[in-house]
Amino acid sequence: MGQFPPYVGFTHTALPLFDRGLMVVSDESVVDDGKDWPKLIWILDVREETNPIPIATCPPPALDVYAHRGGRIGAHNLHENVPLPTSWFSDQVIIGTFFNGGLRAYDISNPYQPTEIGHFVPPAPRLAPTGAIQLNDVFVDERGIVYTVDRHVGGLYVLEMDF
Repeated sequence: MGQFPPYVGFTHTALPLFDRGLMVVSDESVVDDGKDWPKLIWILDVREETNPIPIATCPPPALDVYAHRGGRIGAHNLHENVPLPTSWFSDQVIIGTFFNGGLRAYDISNPYQPTEIGHFVPPAPRLAPTGAIQLNDVFVDERGIVYTVDRHVGGLYVLEMDF
C-alpha cells in the first residue's frame, strides 16, 4: 500500500483467504490521539495476484469517541488463521485490535459490506501510561476463546465468543 491517502502506510498484518480470493490487511496506528487516522482494516480482492484491488474497509471505532482517550486509536493486529489444531479458523469472521478502540469482530460474508458483530473495550488499566487501554495483539483458540493483551500494563484479557 502506498504512502498517500487513502493508503497511509504502516501495513501490519496481511491475512490471505485463498479459497475466497481475498486478503484482509490491517494498517498500524503509530501516533497517539488519532493523528495518523485513518488506520483501517482493508478487504482486498486478490483473485488476480498481480493486481490486488481494495473493495471495502471494516467499520472502525468512532474517531470522535476514542481520539482523545489517550494513546493510539486505529487498527493493529488481526487474528491469523494459523494452520494449527489449537487455532480457530474462519474466512467469514475477522477479529482485530484497535488499541484504545478495543477488540472488534467483523462479519465479512459479504466482503463488499463488512459489518461489526462484536466489540470489547475494557476500561483503562491502573497505571496506564497513556490513560487508556491499548489492546495490541489477538489470538483465538480452537474453542473460540479469544486472548488479547494490552501493550503496556493492562495484562491479558480472555473472552469467549458468543457469535
